[in-house]
Order: sequence, then C-alpha cells, then structure tokens
Amino acid sequence: MSEARGHGHDHGDPAAMRGVEEHAAAVAALIADTGTEVVPLAAARGRVLAADLTSPVALPPFDNSAMDGYAVRAADVATTPVTLPVAEDVPAGRVDGPPLEAGTAHRIMTGAPVPDGADAVVQVEWTDGGPPGATVSIERGVEPGQSVRRAGDDVTAGQVVLRAGTVLGAAQIGLAAAVGAPELTVHRRPRVLVLSTGSELVAPGEPLRHGQIHESNGPMLAAAVEDAGGEARLLRFVPDDVEEFRTALDAALAEPTDLLITSGGVSAGAYEVVKDAFTSRGVDFTKVAMQPGMPQGAGTYDGRVAVVTLPGNPVSSLVSFEVFVRPALRRAAGHPHPDRARVRARVAEDLRSPAGRRQFRRGRLDAVAGTVAPVGGAGSHLLAALAQADCLLVVGEDVTEVAAGSEVEVWLLES
Repeated sequence: MSEARGHGHDHGDPAAMRGVEEHAAAVAALIADTGTEVVPLAAARGRVLAADLTSPVALPPFDNSAMDGYAVRAADVATTPVTLPVAEDVPAGRVDGPPLEAGTAHRIMTGAPVPDGADAVVQVEWTDGGPPGATVSIERGVEPGQSVRRAGDDVTAGQVVLRAGTVLGAAQIGLAAAVGAPELTVHRRPRVLVLSTGSELVAPGEPLRHGQIHESNGPMLAAAVEDAGGEARLLRFVPDDVEEFRTALDAALAEPTDLLITSGGVSAGAYEVVKDAFTSRGVDFTKVAMQPGMPQGAGTYDGRVAVVTLPGNPVSSLVSFEVFVRPALRRAAGHPHPDRARVRARVAEDLRSPAGRRQFRRGRLDAVAGTVAPVGGAGSHLLAALAQADCLLVVGEDVTEVAAGSEVEVWLLES
C-alpha cells in the first residue's frame, strides 16, 4: 500500500489528533546520535566535524613572497632608480635558498620563501625584469615587510582551526588539508532503510498494466535521506502480505540500520500491510493535526530498529519527511542547524486551510519582493507541483483563511 491506496482518509476530529510538535519530538527521540568515525578528506564533504581540529603547523609555515618580483633589503632601494645584481633565483618550492647579501637582489616567485637577509619584495612590474646573473633596475622603493606574507599570519601552530560541529564544505576541507590533516573525525551518517510496499507498484521504465503505477516514493525518500546527510538503502516492491512483508524486512535488517522508513499502508483501509505488520510489535500509529500527512506512525520494531511510517501519497510522504524525519536525522548526525531555514513572506493570493490542522502548502518564494506564491492546489497527490516548489508555506492550526498580502511562515527547501 504505497502510493495508490491507503491514503484517502484525511478526516477526523483535530482535537483528538497528535500535535505536530508532539509527533516531531516522538520521532526525534527514536533516532539516537550516530557516533563518530574517521574518514579521509575526500569523503568528508558535507559531514559534521566531531572533534576540534588543531593545527600542528603555522600558516604560512615560513615568510613567503606575495608577488612575483625581487627580494631585497628595503634600505638598498630607499633611493630609486637603483640597479642591483641579481644573485639567485628563488622559485616556489625551493628549499635551499641562500641568504641575501647586502646590495643584491634575488628574483623570487609568489609563494617562494623569502631569503634570510631580505625584508621586502619589489613587484616585477616596478623593475626591468633582469634575470639571475645579470642586474635588475628598480624604479620604485618599498617599505620593510612590503609584499611579504609572514609565517603564522593566517594560522599559528597549536591553534584550533575547525571546531566540533562545523559542517565541512570546500573551504573547511581546504583548510584541513593546508594544516596537514589527511583525515577527519566526523559524525557517522545515519543508516536508513527505505521500504516501499504495494502490489500495484512497478519499476520506472517498466510498462504499466491497468491498475499499476510506477513506484516513486522509494527513490524520492532515498534521495531525501541522502540530501539530509543520511546513507539510504532502498528495499522495493514488498507485496501487500504481512508475512512476506516481515520476511523481506527481517532479511534487510541483517545489515546495520539506524532507521526504517516506510510509506503507505498506515491509514484506515482494508489492506494496510504496514500497520498490520507493526501493530503490537512496538510501533504506534496516530493521526497528526496537519495537512497533508495526517496518518503517521513511529516506534521501535521488536526492540530492534527505529521505525517511522509515512503516508502513501507522494506529497504527504515527502512533506512528512521534511517535518519529522529530516530534522531528526540531521540532529542525530550532529548537525548544528537541523531545521530548514525559515523566513516570513507575504502570500500572493487568498488561501483556505482546514480548521485545527497545520497546513503545509507548496510554494515559490520571490525573495526580492518578499512574496510567496502557492504552487498547485492542496491535494496530496500533486507531485508535479511539489517538484516545482522551492519552499513550503505554513498556515497555523488556528487559521482557516489567509488573505492575499498577509504574512506566513516559509520553509526554504533549498537551504
């Protein structure tokens, strides 16, 4: 019961339903911190640092030239123009550079170590570019320290350069490499099994017979898990039979799993295999005061693995993931900002919302104008509208009508 059935019961007394925050807390409580692991820098992008990184070296590790030019003693070029013999060539990477004698210059490249005795660099544009073994004519003088990057100017040895809790992007990985760290201690990614049920489902690319649909929730939710920083496995096409469901699930759980996510089979229909398989096995089913996504479930299957059951309609399923699962996964993986970024914007048209339920509508934000426009209707089957949306606009439980121009809360789906 995945995407075609077991999802049309969006009714009930809101007073008897669980609140959104209450269910979010129940889901978060199921997913424990993942622990840590050491990974090479190449695998660290997007991970969360689990331990402070201290630099064993200074950056730069030595005084070096900020320019292509000539290493000099500033006193030797105080009066210009002046001609000096070019005694040495100092390219980047030279490790045996001799000291600079008074009254001479060394040709030097950007990043190369400034030789002992030199206290400044004259950029090549202020000279005639004379080569080593000849002379250089210098047209402008320099002050001591000019065009010299001092050792430790960026980082000092023993300095903490990255704090635990830092999300590792390109700049952070570059810094870790620069201080000589080949690997980093990070929070382990949550291991998530996404289970797709429904005898009506066939794989994308396969021909459809009457009554069949292409399975979309599994790939969609697996992608959402990966986007949230988790590690997804997809178990597809489990039939609508309780014993076959449990057999397939038990086999899949032989691999380490932090969380099991299902979609569909949790509503009030006659063939709700997920509910039938998990009832009395540690998973509780409830209705949450929200639209879309009212039928939900959460618990621990036979004391073995945390389970979150999502409704089967694609929009209900992905919105429920955004509201309940994504922040819980990111929090378990040590992410300092588990929630989507939220802003306020003026809604571009009138909206209606069911009493007593928090509504999550698909939308597109115009950040310049400060407005948000709904995309598609409120129907939980309108997946194309969700694919066009870049945000969710949120209407509170106590609001049934929102006039155009009123402010609403907006969750940024690309944050």
